[in-house]
Amino acid sequence: MVAIIMSAELPNLRPPHCSTQENCKEASASQLWVLYIALLLTALGIGGIRPCVVTFAADQFDMSKAKREARVWNLFNWYYFCMGLAGLIALTLVVYVQDHVGWGWGLGIPTIAMGVSVVAFVVGSPLYMKVKPEGSPLVRLAQVFVAAVRKRKEVAPMDHGLLYENRELDAVISLNGRLLHTNQLKWFDRAAIVTNDGTTDSSSPNPWKLATVHRVEELKSIIRILPIWASGILVFTAFSHQHSFTVQQARTMDRHLSPSSSFQIPPASLTIFSVLTLTLGLALYERLFVPFARKFTKNPMGITYLQRIGVGLVANILSTSVSALVESKRKLAASDHNLLDKPSAVIPISVFWMVPQFCLHGLAEVFMTVGILEFLYDQSAESMRSIAVALSSLSVSIGNYLGTFMVTLVHKYTAKESNWVPDRNLNRGRLEYYYWFVSGIQIVNLVYYVVCAWIYVPKTLEEVTERSNEGGLEVRVGNVSSNKPLDDARVNQEIV
Repeated sequence: MVAIIMSAELPNLRPPHCSTQENCKEASASQLWVLYIALLLTALGIGGIRPCVVTFAADQFDMSKAKREARVWNLFNWYYFCMGLAGLIALTLVVYVQDHVGWGWGLGIPTIAMGVSVVAFVVGSPLYMKVKPEGSPLVRLAQVFVAAVRKRKEVAPMDHGLLYENRELDAVISLNGRLLHTNQLKWFDRAAIVTNDGTTDSSSPNPWKLATVHRVEELKSIIRILPIWASGILVFTAFSHQHSFTVQQARTMDRHLSPSSSFQIPPASLTIFSVLTLTLGLALYERLFVPFARKFTKNPMGITYLQRIGVGLVANILSTSVSALVESKRKLAASDHNLLDKPSAVIPISVFWMVPQFCLHGLAEVFMTVGILEFLYDQSAESMRSIAVALSSLSVSIGNYLGTFMVTLVHKYTAKESNWVPDRNLNRGRLEYYYWFVSGIQIVNLVYYVVCAWIYVPKTLEEVTERSNEGGLEVRVGNVSSNKPLDDARVNQEIV
């Protein structure tokens, strides 16, 4: 952030001011390099913060299923609620400062806020619950795969109880409970087959030759969540258009608050309606929707996260469809006033016609974005939650790149007749066709998601907790029951 401020303020790091906006001097190669390096550092910082901040916050609470269901609040809802508030401040206060005071202070405010956050984090560090890292999860995944390949000719036993287990070895990576064997992706069970080559003679066998059931299930859990995760990529592909085409559309529409008002809404500020819907929607979801849905579903969380993702996918399809209808209306107004060949003219149609699509976009985020984050956290292995949550950010990146790729292809193959997304005159384009095209793809994606959600098998977890009244241990087995007690412990088993 400091480098970006320097790039915006120091005369040597930016091109000279150009008031006429004509024949302006371009930035030099060195000036661009400073900007690109600053943006790269920002991207690296965001990539390090976002996947870890959610899991670190969750580490401060008891995130077992029973405790989460007993709470009247949802950590993931509140996380995105705070993100929404930050977005509102950025789109209002910070943008106002940038336009009326200068880029130095406009960029300086978030930089100062970031510095305060770092100080607060360091000062409060002794109070946090910190989980000690125990090796790279990616290495463990590779070890399971290599062990399975090495024993690819072995036949897995019919009784999965004969597969290799080692509580002591898995203790540091399963503080909240071990993953139990599942009947999916059985090929990887070969990694846990005990052979007669002496690999189990020591307490710590070679992990490249023999893996425990827990470690095999870590790999299985990541593989199982990938199809559900992939369904969210197209959602972010549609989201990416809310920051490009909508700005071009808004520039051609009447942006006054009222006929008598001189104030015009900046085209790029329309996203504030999406952020407002997200912020208000999360509060209403937490306080109204969950208690209401709980009466019918008997689910303490109102609806499951898979159902929540599905609702978000539907809302996003509606958002893109409404975008197509609004574009058709905008072009019809341009045609009625003979403005089709005047791309810079203001068409007499209010920009507020675009508000519903932004509100539906925000509603889709309330359900889908938060739902998939909760799904990735809950269904990943305990030691792989940061990696799983990082998949959420990765889907945003892939979705934006895919959106750019789709626009490039559509622009290329529709240019001969009637370009759907023209470079200059949007009035002569067929942007509504592109929106319908994206809507159709999302409908196919919704069918794909429903199939994946229907066949999805949740992870099975053996949670071990202390019993305060008897001083013993309690085993809670999620999704399936287990008749296998812990060694040297009095066990009470129940289905959660």
